[in-house]
Amino acid sequence: MIKPDFLRETRASYDAVATDYAEYVRDALNTNTWDRAFLAAFAETVRATGGGPVADVGCGPGRVTGHLHGLGLDVFGIDLSPAMVAQARRSHPGLRFDEGSMTGLNLPEGTLGGIVAWYSIIHVPDELLPAAFAGFHRALAPGGHLALAFQVGDEPLHLTEALGHPVDLTFHRRQPDRVAALLAAAGLEVRARLLREPERYAGVLEKTPQAYLLARRPATAG
Repeated sequence: MIKPDFLRETRASYDAVATDYAEYVRDALNTNTWDRAFLAAFAETVRATGGGPVADVGCGPGRVTGHLHGLGLDVFGIDLSPAMVAQARRSHPGLRFDEGSMTGLNLPEGTLGGIVAWYSIIHVPDELLPAAFAGFHRALAPGGHLALAFQVGDEPLHLTEALGHPVDLTFHRRQPDRVAALLAAAGLEVRARLLREPERYAGVLEKTPQAYLLARRPATAG
C-alpha cells in the first residue's frame, strides 16, 4: 500500500537528522519545568487509575520514554523513523521500541493504561487527526489516559532544513480548543489543560506558545 506523502517525507526527514536530533534534545527535559511537571502528573494519574502499559507514540530517540520509565511506568516507544528507533534502543537498551505510525496504530484494543503523543501529532495533517485520535481511544483501556503536547498557532510551519540536514517537514500548529473538540469527538474526555508562553528549549527560544492536554477514555460507556 502506498503511504501518504507526509509519512514518507516525515520518516525520511527524521531518519536524516536522527543522530543530531538525539544529541540536541538529550538534556532538554532537565531544563523544562513544565514538561517535567505535566509528565509527572500524567504518570501519577496512570498509576492511580490502575497502571497498565503506556505507549509513547512518536517517541523519537526515546527521551520521554526513558523519563516515564524512571517515573515508574511500564512504557514502550513507537516511532515512524527507523533511525530514531535505533537511537532510542541504543540510549535505552532495557526498553522496547517499535517502528509504527499513529495513523495506523497496530495495538490490541483496550489494552493501554496510557498513551503519550509528545510533540508528535504536529506532523499529522488536519484531515487525518480525527482517525488518529480514534485509534488512541481504541487502544486505551477504559479509564486510560492520553497526554498531548503541541505548538499553539493557526498556520503550519514548513522546514526544508534542520540541524544542518535537508528535510521536508510540516509542523501543524493548533489551538487547544480545537484539539480538545477533536478529542471529545473521538470519545476522549479532556481532564486538564496547560498553556505556557514561549521559553528557551534546548538553547533556542520557542516561536509560539505551547499546549499540554490530558484526556481519558471514560471508564464506563455513556
